[in-house]
Amino acid sequence: MPGSVAVPHNPPPRARLRSATRLAVCAAVPWFLCLWWGTSTVPVPAALPAVLILREDVYAAPRLAWDRLLGVVVGVALTTLVLHRLPPPSTASVTSTSVAASASFLAVLACGCAGMYLMYRGGAPNQQVLITALVIYATALPGYAWARLVESAVGIATVVLLGPLLWPPDPYRQAAAGLDAYRGELDGFLGTVASRLAGGGPPTVTVPVVEAELWRRPQTALASYDRADRRARPPGPPGLQRLQRLQRLHLRSPSRPPDGLGERLRLAARSSLTLQYFGQELEERARTTVPGGRSDPGGPCDPALRDLAPLVRATARALDAALRGEDCAADLDRARGLDLAHRAAHPTRHDAVLRAGLHLTHEAVAAHLSTRP
Repeated sequence: MPGSVAVPHNPPPRARLRSATRLAVCAAVPWFLCLWWGTSTVPVPAALPAVLILREDVYAAPRLAWDRLLGVVVGVALTTLVLHRLPPPSTASVTSTSVAASASFLAVLACGCAGMYLMYRGGAPNQQVLITALVIYATALPGYAWARLVESAVGIATVVLLGPLLWPPDPYRQAAAGLDAYRGELDGFLGTVASRLAGGGPPTVTVPVVEAELWRRPQTALASYDRADRRARPPGPPGLQRLQRLQRLHLRSPSRPPDGLGERLRLAARSSLTLQYFGQELEERARTTVPGGRSDPGGPCDPALRDLAPLVRATARALDAALRGEDCAADLDRARGLDLAHRAAHPTRHDAVLRAGLHLTHEAVAAHLSTRP
């Protein structure tokens, strides 16, 4: 089984259609606004923010828009200052065109890279600084820098104000749907592993992308829940909280989350780590057979692997009940009993490492039960 591979969330077709329509509207509106205003005949910068800012999480648009606007302002300022000292290629003489072009380009490139990394935020540089600087350098026409700044501001304002109003997602519903998807796929995954173990066949699953998406689902759902929770209860003193709520009136207020959803999502996120570890150890153990202690995936089945099948099924039942919000104490006790039986039958260090992922999953379920009212 693979390690922690980052696989982007794949939304359903209906959500993709809504996202595409939202993007098209937020790109078309500022385009026609700038045409009506007369900033330019082809206001491409007004349509770009919709493409570069809008994501599945439309509520992140204000933060991304602010970063982009700062990048545009800094890029315009840097290029204007550089071209004030070094003439652009179009104004250089025929004999000095290559020298002037090289000098001005290198100056714009150096200043743009410096500004991009000086505005480092969120684990990444602000690439809009360099992009704006190079575009203005390549289009060194009178008034173009100001037109690009205005058109970018119109596009950004449209995305921030209009984007969240067009088919806004309910983050709590998204989080609950992600949890249900994880629970169903995890049940199928562990059932397949248990069946292969009981039958003496190789327990590994040969679809790495599917596995990576499985382990990623709880993290994505929990992130959606936490974003909604922060919007519902903004941090800070009461006066600042009221101001923040007034600033977000144009955003859709998330619905009330189902009882216990946050705790179940945290259990899912924790179990995804422990079960991914179990899967990696399972694959490594499956490569080596007990009789000869040599790498032979096609050799006889390891007895410790075969005896692990009932423990995997019991763990799957206990975790599934916990993720549904049901009482799973009896299933957890049975899983722990099978863990002790497997430990007694296979007490070696290698077998303990093999069971570690399942044992940690039991501990996560027990901790979840202790927090329930």
